[in-house]
Amino acid sequence: MTFSNLEKIFYPQTGFTKGQMIDYYSRVSSALLPHMKNRPLTLKRYPDGVEGFFFYEKNCPSHKPEWIKTVPIWSDEKNANTEYCVANDLPSLLWAVNLGSLELHTSLSLGKEIMRPTVVAFDLDPGAPANVIDCCDVALWLRRIFDELGMESFPKTSGSKGLQIYVPLNTATSYDETKPFAQALAQMLEAQHPDRVVSKMKKELRRGRVFVDWSQNDNHKTTVCVYSMRAKPRPTVSTPLQWKEVESAVKKRDPEMLEFETDAVLKRVEKYGDLFEPVLKLKQKVPVGALAR
Repeated sequence: MTFSNLEKIFYPQTGFTKGQMIDYYSRVSSALLPHMKNRPLTLKRYPDGVEGFFFYEKNCPSHKPEWIKTVPIWSDEKNANTEYCVANDLPSLLWAVNLGSLELHTSLSLGKEIMRPTVVAFDLDPGAPANVIDCCDVALWLRRIFDELGMESFPKTSGSKGLQIYVPLNTATSYDETKPFAQALAQMLEAQHPDRVVSKMKKELRRGRVFVDWSQNDNHKTTVCVYSMRAKPRPTVSTPLQWKEVESAVKKRDPEMLEFETDAVLKRVEKYGDLFEPVLKLKQKVPVGALAR
């Protein structure tokens, strides 16, 4: 492989270069790659860095090397297959990153079983002046519900302004089960905390509240992958957390406790390993009908 423009500044505020981005992805790959394995990958490309133009690329580029794997996913909208890239190994990952794919967005399901999600995901998005600490409050309410359902859940930062909660399944299910379940939970939280939570996407409803985005639980959507960098002023990363870190941030009401850049993430992986590893292995079932009780 050859890499290009390694000295190009991708984050002008910090001077972080494309070469540093490639280095980060190379060093975090042992934790990242298992979460990308066999999953359709949407490339969010920033050829000139975070302050330049960007575009999403679902169809794997025609100029890809022959060793890049793809998976065909049917699109009702296009009435044709979309050939998504799949990054199962380090060369494939770094090839994608070298294209300026700063953000990596993966499906909640595997390519060969696209209608079978392996997780339920909740994207907690704060509407100003709400912030990530408000998201932490909502995350802890969600965790309490899952605790009552006898299910484990795992938090991660979005790497942007919010928080995401993943509930591993890894059992036979479908989006016809997970999407209504996620929506029902979002609506339950909205009913319990109407001044703090909203389940509808309209932006005018979200001011000062946390939008619990349940709509990501769909076969045609992809979500930012754990350990992916984000296109923000600083090289922040979608970072797995321990629940005690969420609780500590709430106690201190300090958003900066949940902001992690590349160097910090690499140190965390060295110290803790992959905190999101159970998401790949833990088997749980959607408790259909449980919320009605």
